[in-house]
Amino acid sequence: MQNIPHIPVLYREVLATFENLENGIIIDCTMGYGGHSSMILEANPHTKLIAIDQDQTAIDFSSKRLEKFGDRVSIRKGRFSSVIKDILAEVDVSEIKGVLADIGVSSLQLDQRERGFSYESDNLDMRMDKDALLSATNVINEYSSAELEKILLEYGELRNYKKIAAHIVKNRPFTSAKELSESIKPLMPTGKKIHPATLLMQAVRIEVNDELGELKSLLQSIEEAKFPHAKIAIISFHSLEDRIVKQAYSLWSKSCICPSDAMRCTCGKNNAIGKILTKKPVMAKDDELKENPRSRSAKMRVFEMDVS
Repeated sequence: MQNIPHIPVLYREVLATFENLENGIIIDCTMGYGGHSSMILEANPHTKLIAIDQDQTAIDFSSKRLEKFGDRVSIRKGRFSSVIKDILAEVDVSEIKGVLADIGVSSLQLDQRERGFSYESDNLDMRMDKDALLSATNVINEYSSAELEKILLEYGELRNYKKIAAHIVKNRPFTSAKELSESIKPLMPTGKKIHPATLLMQAVRIEVNDELGELKSLLQSIEEAKFPHAKIAIISFHSLEDRIVKQAYSLWSKSCICPSDAMRCTCGKNNAIGKILTKKPVMAKDDELKENPRSRSAKMRVFEMDVS
């Protein structure tokens, strides 16, 4: 029997979002350990699920975990931004009843120190797809000072991004995440509950995996698909991701898309493709926080498509 070490974040809230489905297909864009996928399939016995992951380790693990569901589950390898386009070309969009995306680094990747995501890792990698060409080693040891400044400011939102970039350039090469974290610790914000190197690691990881670009591409694909009736649930873990999701949902829910300075409406006021179901992001309750500390940053926003 498999040892299943991961409790999926916001598992009750995810199940409530996709409850009472009589048929159709759910797309889990970020399968990981298969926690959400397994729960959704068990709770909805007449529903099928397509799971996506770019990490072969996750696919190998979850293929075994989900095999009991037989032909109700199909697993695809690749970045969700591109794989979902292939799926939509194969499946009638009316069959899609929901899309789930748990954005960011998975617990599977964090738990394996050799992947270089942990502050204590002896490697400097951070690739979600181990076959990808760009790694954290390339970013930290090869990017120019200006390139480092850009990602530290945009993806880490670090005020002293220039000092940190200069420190990295002066003291490189770095060979491990642990070495990098310890080296820049004196320059990082203090007084917070998070590890001092959190925002630096976040910035590098986002760059390595093009995480924000992937999220934007996924949202664009969903918008273009115009599912007749489907719930879109996206779980994010930092403000950059959450902001992108919030803005997309806001745009999708607008009937009028005329410029704010327009004298009168000329768009027809029929541009909304659905409604926002979560005015505020859904967050973990106290008991889940105690059970799974990694859920403390998780925020889920849900949108219901309606283009009939």
